[in-house]
Amino acid sequence: MLKVGVTGGIGSGKSLVCQVFSTLGIPVFNADDAARYLMDNDADLQSSISKLLGNDVFINGKPDRVKIAAIVFKEPAKLQQLNALVHPATISYAREWIEKQSAPYIIKEAAILFESGSYKDLDIIIDVYAPAELRIARAMQRSGISREQVLTIMSRQMDEDEKMKRCNYVITNDEVTAVLPQVLKLHEEFCRI
Repeated sequence: MLKVGVTGGIGSGKSLVCQVFSTLGIPVFNADDAARYLMDNDADLQSSISKLLGNDVFINGKPDRVKIAAIVFKEPAKLQQLNALVHPATISYAREWIEKQSAPYIIKEAAILFESGSYKDLDIIIDVYAPAELRIARAMQRSGISREQVLTIMSRQMDEDEKMKRCNYVITNDEVTAVLPQVLKLHEEFCRI
């Protein structure tokens, strides 16, 4: 089975692109959703996170994401350590999920395919591109965060030009170029592989 990654920076429109693939009947694995699920439900991962960040980051067995964010954004080393716990668990969970699929291909959606190393498990990678200012506006509107917070997140993600160089395909989501024909063209191609 063909394994296709969809990546892109914050506010690029990865979720929109993946919704189109999903509407076409293609299974989509969302790495962010999986990471949240594992942090909520994986006792071993929760134990490791508690050891790293303190027992008070969990309330009634559920992560206090506001408290976790406050810790890791003040201490970049803690963010790296947290990622070193969450990313391998998410990658393993994705592998198990992929094994259960039977479609012509699957999509794995993740903002940090390259940074996490999970791109190594994929056959093809698509970057969803949008201009920086549009990405900032989308992220602010969607998440209710400040411009500075969006810029901080963007600064921690791979440079967009570098990301595009590493990808096999780029889907432009700039509110000028139609996304649907781009996705349909790739869908047809992937079904033939």
